[in-house]
Amino acid sequence: MRVVLAEDLFLLRDGLVRMLEAYDFEIAAAVESGPELTKALAELAPDVAVVDVRLPPSHTDEGLQCALAARRERPGLPVLVLSQHVEQLYARELLADGTGGVGYLLKDRVFDADQFIDAVRRVAAGGTAMDPQVIQQLLSRRAADPPLGGLTPRELEVLGLMAQGRSNAAIAAELVVTERAIAKHTSNIFAKLGLPVSDDDNRRVLAVLAYLDRGSR
Repeated sequence: MRVVLAEDLFLLRDGLVRMLEAYDFEIAAAVESGPELTKALAELAPDVAVVDVRLPPSHTDEGLQCALAARRERPGLPVLVLSQHVEQLYARELLADGTGGVGYLLKDRVFDADQFIDAVRRVAAGGTAMDPQVIQQLLSRRAADPPLGGLTPRELEVLGLMAQGRSNAAIAAELVVTERAIAKHTSNIFAKLGLPVSDDDNRRVLAVLAYLDRGSR
């Protein structure tokens, strides 16, 4: 699997390269600025891009904007964005086109190799990987709102894991219950929230995220 990596801090960039290579990813390019990222994404057609939000020369959201521009040129290009802090606007922009193959993680997550690599693979496969802190903020802002306030504690827990991009199997493993139990919870959640039930993991994640985001604009 070929990766284009964009990170302006040399030590972190080098560490990410070594980690990805250790898990059998091929580094097509490792760049440090917005213009270099734009060129690499256009010319190398990677399987996934791992991008720092803030890149030179602007040091604002240049990395994110370069990635979004590349997705407009190549719809569905898998992009995992890394950020120092939770910014819901970044997540919103990534999700705006309503398709998968996107992820948003805090940089702290890269120190957990299993979690980081799982997110890269999930995004590369067309799925969604959202940072738990982003989901927690969305949930906390709407926790008392109907019908979200009508969910049971377990249903809220399942909803949070679902919104991160986890499959039923992954949620069941996390909560140490059966997949059948999780399927029942997700069905109840979708019914209470008035969302269409879907067997497509990514489609249901996007539906849940869109629902949570409605109340935070």
